[in-house]
Amino acid sequence: MSKEFDYTKLKHVTSVDQSDREVPYNLRQSGPTKVEMLISTRVRKSPYWHLSMQAGCWRATVYNRIYHPRGYVKPEDGGAMVEYDAIVNHVTMWNVAVERQIRVKGPDAEKFTNYVITRDATKISPMRARYVILCNAYGGVLNDPILLRISEDEFWFSLSDSDIGMYLQGVNSDQRFNCTVEEIDACPVQIQGPKSKALMKDLCGDQVDFDNMPFYGLAEVKVGGRSCVISQSGFSGEAGYEIYLRNATSYAEDMWNAVLEAGKKHNLMVIAPAHHRRIQAGILSWGQDMDQQHNPFQCNLGYQVSLSGKGEWNKKADYVGKTVLEKMKNDLKAGKKPYKLQLVGLEMGGKPIEDYAPDFWLISGANGGDPIGFITSPWYHPEKKINIAMGYVPFDGTLNANGFPKGKVGTKYKVHLPEKYSNTPGEAVDAVVVDIPFKESFNANTREVVKG
Repeated sequence: MSKEFDYTKLKHVTSVDQSDREVPYNLRQSGPTKVEMLISTRVRKSPYWHLSMQAGCWRATVYNRIYHPRGYVKPEDGGAMVEYDAIVNHVTMWNVAVERQIRVKGPDAEKFTNYVITRDATKISPMRARYVILCNAYGGVLNDPILLRISEDEFWFSLSDSDIGMYLQGVNSDQRFNCTVEEIDACPVQIQGPKSKALMKDLCGDQVDFDNMPFYGLAEVKVGGRSCVISQSGFSGEAGYEIYLRNATSYAEDMWNAVLEAGKKHNLMVIAPAHHRRIQAGILSWGQDMDQQHNPFQCNLGYQVSLSGKGEWNKKADYVGKTVLEKMKNDLKAGKKPYKLQLVGLEMGGKPIEDYAPDFWLISGANGGDPIGFITSPWYHPEKKINIAMGYVPFDGTLNANGFPKGKVGTKYKVHLPEKYSNTPGEAVDAVVVDIPFKESFNANTREVVKG
């Protein structure tokens, strides 16, 4: 897309079949439109906002109605790929206070939580966490948070980018469940990279046995003298932890500066959330790779869904969306196609994509022609030396060994990249469907049928 592009000529692409969506994705190719973000009081600044500015943050977006730092190394200094080097070789800290914490607490906390998520909350032990999804009555994915079980009667929903807190309060507006639902002043940072365990040992000392801490294990610790919950988890595919600081508005500097001090000998770098690395790991980003009009099956989250059938894990009680999700699963088993587009992994040509895509770039069939799909998350894979992406293409009915939909590996497409990344301006690049993930994670997500 050239700088002289005439924005008055932009047309919404209608050849991509989005007839199963009430609000289709906007497929106009506007490019990196130059605007200045307005910082105002109607969007929240997190307790770490000023600390991100001190660390060199130069650009931001809005996530959960909170300003979200999304870049520290400027393009002229190497940009996001310098941050990639830090996370795959050393250790990094991210300001992810935008992950609002919604606490469900009370005698019916487990019952309530079990009703709103698709997997079985009763099988999550205290001081353990899980990746979960919440669906609406139509089977659409409302959110995919990390769910922390702090105690028998207390859960924290660590949210992705949709305002699920108000939804949860609405579900219990008639107080049918004996519990409270409210946002709390607990804000996380993520510590990600191969040196993360060494840093955490220096930071927490003997408060935690990190050598035996399980994936998604939780622990109560003091960091910088302040009360925190830590989880062995993260949004990167690398080894990592999250530090949830209680009363973060008051104590942000204490925790943040303690991490910086402990991180000096480990080459700690403050970076933006590592979308390049999470794409390699096949980790989805809500609002980018799926939204409330995508069902779990079409975005590779079918393994999260508890359905009626044989087996102890299948005996989960009713939950929001279960009826329609069961119908979709039965339709898939019968060879039907209950939706139009399927999320797939792609390897594709073009010059290295080393920054966020401002548009959903278009996909055509192997022989070109009108667009039939679109890219959601592209980036360059330095180890494979090729561009990779997740994107939506017409669902062809292919199922994996567990009976869940997937893209047919080897299917070829053409991707329409902007001039910046095209080998030949105006010509689409070759792309082929490959398995996700593109690179294994430190804690591999095998995407098996959920068992709790």
